[in-house]
Amino acid sequence: MIVQQFFVKGLAHSSYLLGGSNTCAIVDPRRDVEIYLQAAKDMGMKITHIFETHLHADFVSGHLDLAEKTGAAIYTSKSARCSFKHTPVKQGDTFKIEDMQIKVLETPGHTPEHVSYVVVDKARGKEPVSVFCGDTLFVGDVGRPDLFPGKAKVLASKLYNSLHNKLLKLPDFCEVYPAHGAGSLCGRAMGAKRTSTIGYERKYNAALQINTREEFIKSLTTNMPGAPDHFSRCSAINGKGPALTRTLPVLTRVNARTFKKMADSNKTVVVDIRAYETFGGQHVPGAYHIDFGGNFATFAGWILPPGKDILIIGNSFEQAQESAVWLKRVGLDRAVAYLEGGMFAWVVEGLSTAHVRQLSAEELYVMTTKGEEMILVDVRAPREYESGHIRGAVNIPVADLRTRYKELDKNKPIVLICSTGHRSSLGASILKQRRFKNVYNVAGGMTGYSAAGYSGECPICVAPHIPAFTGK
Repeated sequence: MIVQQFFVKGLAHSSYLLGGSNTCAIVDPRRDVEIYLQAAKDMGMKITHIFETHLHADFVSGHLDLAEKTGAAIYTSKSARCSFKHTPVKQGDTFKIEDMQIKVLETPGHTPEHVSYVVVDKARGKEPVSVFCGDTLFVGDVGRPDLFPGKAKVLASKLYNSLHNKLLKLPDFCEVYPAHGAGSLCGRAMGAKRTSTIGYERKYNAALQINTREEFIKSLTTNMPGAPDHFSRCSAINGKGPALTRTLPVLTRVNARTFKKMADSNKTVVVDIRAYETFGGQHVPGAYHIDFGGNFATFAGWILPPGKDILIIGNSFEQAQESAVWLKRVGLDRAVAYLEGGMFAWVVEGLSTAHVRQLSAEELYVMTTKGEEMILVDVRAPREYESGHIRGAVNIPVADLRTRYKELDKNKPIVLICSTGHRSSLGASILKQRRFKNVYNVAGGMTGYSAAGYSGECPICVAPHIPAFTGK
């Protein structure tokens, strides 16, 4: 028996190859499936099974693409009522892959249809050696139950059952293979370690130390981080069955005049993926800015309106192609055009540009200490803001600016700050779309402001393993 993990950084998503001598299963595959095909080939194995623990909310799964390319059967929860061809599984179902016996546990809570797969390696022993538990149990955390409006408390109660009456009944040495790690918004405070054991989590997982069901439900239904827009969209796509990637539009290069004609249509959106300091210098008016150096996929899925063709501005066609792969991972399938020659090609055609002035930490400090008239907007998540912020700053998480911009006075300078400058630049692009003229971005964000000695260190901003939460 062999387990190989595949980790996607920006989404903090873990998928797995569970293999014997000649055959293997892929658990919770990502959408671009070539990595599994190559891994199986390198090991001399045939992919025969595809296991889905649940209808994933934060990414579009690759189960249909992988099934088409390998002929493997897809196994997923019977209660999910998926529309595509699959083998439905329920509590107590068992099946074999060579010397491995796989048993299904129904573990609802994070989602209503969630299942986990318990593996016994009969070549070595009779007890469970590992469990692929999806988003039920994480390293240092448990799955959030609040993704379904009006059902959070019911699902939190079911999650309590799934954990204490099922997963924690497994042996202490049983290996825990979750679908996410630190940085995912499918939980609240996951550890940086990507695998664990039942015994270690039983002893040190804070969520499992909560004494009563009532306290557990309260903890899991209050002060949770915001859920991105694409979570419900991805779940629906995964249940219906994603479009095969070979059927999706191919990104093409277009010249500046053609790009402008496409951008002027109400059927498109422009996304600038360059660094925020470059975007600030000049960009296409009305463009969204989602820095490819930040947590691109999460904020693209969260912010960009679905159902529109996506036009990309980047540093190279290769970078734009890579960004299109990330967009597909969060269910944005219509990346169709790239601005050939970049902004240089745009400006030599005499086309108009927009700008966002970048402020250094020192410049912001001078503005605040001199009492210059401005509105300082901290676009980080509430938990980050509460851990430390500049006095007088208003907290509006970046995604909320799409509606809460109405709370801001267009006649005053608006200064945006986050942890590093990525999310605040996205926020600046949103305000520019709403006709705010005097908009500033704080380069380096609270990290730079703290490094300059103007404030204490934000413990969340500097945490090295949580890019999806902080937007680094």
